[in-house]
Amino acid sequence: MAHYILVATTASISELKKNPMGTVAAGEGFPVAILNRNEPAFYCVPAKAYEAMLERIEDLELNAIADERQGQAIHKVTLDEL
Repeated sequence: MAHYILVATTASISELKKNPMGTVAAGEGFPVAILNRNEPAFYCVPAKAYEAMLERIEDLELNAIADERQGQAIHKVTLDEL
């Protein structure tokens, strides 16, 4: 069965067990696909890349809310009313 591997760098679970930080470093800041019997088992994502992904997802969610609210009536308030 064919599997999509969505990153440029792969490593086996054995390689990950032997040298976890070396495996992460091999991705040069990008995720590394961890393979089990030549099938992707999971993706090892560096902290900075994970944080960037979460920020991007949050931005997309906020944009969706803004798009949803577009065209709704605007209620002006003063700071004192808040």
